[in-house]
Parts: sequence; structure tokens; C-alpha cells
Amino acid sequence: MQLEPNWVPEALQQLEQSHLLRAKREVELLPEGRCRVGSRTLLDFSSNNYLDLARDPRVLSAGAAAAASGLGAGASPLVTGRSPHYRDLEESLASFEGTPAALLFPTGFAANLGVIPALVGRHDTVFSDRDNHASLIDGCRLSRARIHIYCRDRLDALDAALSASPQQHRRLIVTDGVFSMEGDLAPLPGLCQLAESHDAMLLVDEAHATGVLGETGRGSCQWHGVENRVPFRVGTLSKAIGTTGGFIAASSNGIDYLWNTARTQIFSTALSPATCAAAIESLRLIVEEPQRRETLALRATQLRSLLTSLGVEGVLDGISPIVPILLQDSETSLDVARHLFDQGFLVAPIRPPTVPVGTSRLRISLCSSHSEEDVARLAKAVATAIPAGATVRD
Repeated sequence: MQLEPNWVPEALQQLEQSHLLRAKREVELLPEGRCRVGSRTLLDFSSNNYLDLARDPRVLSAGAAAAASGLGAGASPLVTGRSPHYRDLEESLASFEGTPAALLFPTGFAANLGVIPALVGRHDTVFSDRDNHASLIDGCRLSRARIHIYCRDRLDALDAALSASPQQHRRLIVTDGVFSMEGDLAPLPGLCQLAESHDAMLLVDEAHATGVLGETGRGSCQWHGVENRVPFRVGTLSKAIGTTGGFIAASSNGIDYLWNTARTQIFSTALSPATCAAAIESLRLIVEEPQRRETLALRATQLRSLLTSLGVEGVLDGISPIVPILLQDSETSLDVARHLFDQGFLVAPIRPPTVPVGTSRLRISLCSSHSEEDVARLAKAVATAIPAGATVRD
């Protein structure tokens, strides 16, 4: 019996020839910024477990205790209602974010895929940064609104586009707070000013900033001091918080509206009690242990400084724990990643379609439990692994 279309083998071959074929790999997450791949224990510089909370004993214990009330939620919260743990997590997130309310989603991707089409539709316009995450891009497409792509270093052009857009319909600016493949921050003060002057909405995805940036870890909006100027803040539980799921923090009316209109929340089974309880404990630790965030920032500064001192070019500027190095092509990024793997480091080679053609890169992701020695060893290994002339200046 033929179980696949006849074009699939050829498509796979084309991916392999272009160095874009992804292989499956089994990885076990370990404490202290380590992981196990097969029989090898490696320093993990590929994970978004920024604060090393995914395996914190207190987080694991909270999840295990809640699992006694059930491993699954059974149905959508609109069908069966919210479990006590689900309700507590939404209230904890609202308290953490300093907003009146919050709404949970099965993933961060689902949050963007549900929220954006609920805010804008066929006759509206959405303005999306060119480097936005795929979930933001797909949310914009699904909304059927007119889409305008802007460059964050050309806010004057965005200003002109907003002025030229139909003012009688809704307009929404969407941006990542920290760009996942570049590691830099969105110019939120400027975006807030444009949103306010043009009576447009602003949505910021804090996926890579929640728990990482800001005085209390609320993200890039707090870091920029614009929290009260951003009506919709999306986040994920799967990175610094160390569990799984997504959320949006907003006004009470905004959350009530999305509760009734965001399809990825309406038609998805709720998060399990164990996941909710574990996330609540992670939020508590983020607030009570700011040293995790402080150490993470120090390691990011240390790595960028060491790479520069060792003569590594192509390192993108930033303050986040995401440190990308632009390389010539996909083949080079794979070769460098393999070399680092052999030296005991797991680092992700990023290739199209995750990034545009011609911008393949090594994406180093730091964790608060990486030591100074870990980072120094990695920097030396990277300097050795990248061939002369293989980097690309931004």
C-alpha cells in the first residue's frame, strides 16, 4: 500500500542537498546547563531554559503534587470550566505581570495564533516587524487583515505607513520584545509613541524576555519602562518559566473579550493541573530569586566580550542571553555545530526557513546556571571551530 505521495522522497532529497534537512535527536535535559545526548553529557547552549527552572526540584515537586488531581484537563476550559490550578495560574500570571487579568493558551504559538485574528480582521491592517517569530507571522496571516512589514530601524517609514492606512478600521502593531534569532530588543518606546499618535493597538510578544529582563522579570516592556503603554503582552511558559503553555496579559475587558473570541483557546484542551502548579512555583522563584536573572545577564555580557576579544566576527549585539553569530551559509553552520558537539557543546545551527536565506547562523543560548568557566570554554571552542572568513558582518 502506498502511504505517501510520490513527491515526498524527492522533496527530502532536495532538503538534504541544500543542507536544510533536520534529523531527529533524543536529548535529556539535565541540571546546571547540561544535557545528555546518547551516552554523552554536554554543556547545553541550545535550550531556552534560561533560568534553569525546568528541572528545579521545587518546580518538579509542585507539578508532581498537582498530578494527583489528574494528568489531563479533559476538555476546553470553556466546556468544562477552569480547574483550581488553572484559575490560580491565570491569577498568578496577572499578579506577576501587574495587569488586571491574564488568559492561558496551550502554547505560546497558539496564543499569537488566537489573539491576533481576534483583534483584527479582513478590513483591518496589521503592522509586523520583518523579524517577528513565525507564530506572529502566522497569526497575522490567519487574521486576513492587510499586512504591512516594517523594519524596526526605520520607524519613520512605519509612521508613514500608519498615516496612510485606513483610520476608520482597526490597526495593530505586533512585535517580539526580544527577537529570538537576533537577540536584540524591539524599540518599544518608539513603537508606543507611534501606536498612541495613530490610535493603533500594540501587541508585544515577551516569549524570550519573560523572567529574563526587567527589574522583576516582567520582560522587555518593563525593561523599557512602557508597561502601562502596551495593552497586549503575550508570553510563554516554556522558556524561562520552564514548563509549557502560553498566555496573554491585558485588561479585564480585554481578557473577557479574548476568552470569548480567541479560537485557539476556545477549542483547545486546558493545561493540566501539574503544568499549572509547576508554572506557579516557577513564577514564585523568578520573583524571589532575582540572582538567577542577574547571573544570566552577566554570562551574556561575558560571552559577547570573550568572543570579541578572541577575534570572532559576526556576533550580533544585544543584552539578551541569545548570542547569534552570522555565518556564510547553511553548510558552514552545520559544520561548526558538529565541531562544537565533538568538543562537548550543544549549540544550535539555525538555517532557512527559520531565518532568511543567506543569514544562517550559530545561535548560542545561555542559562543562569552556566558558570564563568563554562562560558570561557565555549568562547574558545567557538573561536577554534569557525573557519577563517566564514563569518558575515551584520
